Amino acid sequence: MLTRPPISEPRPRRGWRWALLGLAMGALLAVALFAPARWLSAALSNWSHGRLVLANPRGTVWNGTAAVVLASGAGGTQAVSLPGLLHWRMRPGWSGISASLDLPCCAEQPLELKASPRAGGMQLAWQDSRSRWPATLLTGLGAPWNTLKLEGALDLSTKAFSMQWDGPALRIAGQATLDATDVSSSLSTLRPMGSYRLTLEGGPRPTLLLSTREGSLELNGSGSWSGTSFRFNGEASAAPGREDALSNLLNIIGRRVNARSIITLG
Repeated sequence: MLTRPPISEPRPRRGWRWALLGLAMGALLAVALFAPARWLSAALSNWSHGRLVLANPRGTVWNGTAAVVLASGAGGTQAVSLPGLLHWRMRPGWSGISASLDLPCCAEQPLELKASPRAGGMQLAWQDSRSRWPATLLTGLGAPWNTLKLEGALDLSTKAFSMQWDGPALRIAGQATLDATDVSSSLSTLRPMGSYRLTLEGGPRPTLLLSTREGSLELNGSGSWSGTSFRFNGEASAAPGREDALSNLLNIIGRRVNARSIITLG
């Protein structure tokens, strides 16, 4: 009686499996490294609900250029662009992503920041910096800025400044100071109306202080951030002899009480 030799089962082709896995990982790495800059533009626009847009992006997510546009929302008619282009460079690391933002129009040195994951949220920290922005940029944010149509220079400086999101709560540390110099508005014939300072102090309960450095329009007030909501109380008034020139503006920026305008937010 003849017996058939045992039929050997085919060995699994492990080499092909490893090759396919390698190809898949290589494809994913290529996508991550060479993802087009328009992906970052779309993500930023969605996150800001169309208020911050990177227009005509070029390059990759990690190294690219674009025009910066502030708008009052998707399809906003008051969009305003920064002069020149933004050049960005991002580098991933074990502790987060570092970014360098080069804006020749507004900062002599690139702005450096780092995004780091935290339990239940994220932290965004700025390296100490100074920058200057045109006040006309605020018009792109919509009301009330598109009515005020401010002009002047906005000097921003930060010191050990960071923002940390813990679920719905936002925690602020460090200090940020905004000096608004030679400010004017389409609602007043006075040019300039004055110069002002906003100081944000972080901590367990961050505070915001508004003061007048000089000028015919006097602005003063203070506010606080609870972690989820902001409250501010202030007032505006005209210097003696300037009441008529500033009356229209005082009627717009707050609740008019005799010669003063009461400003309440939150």
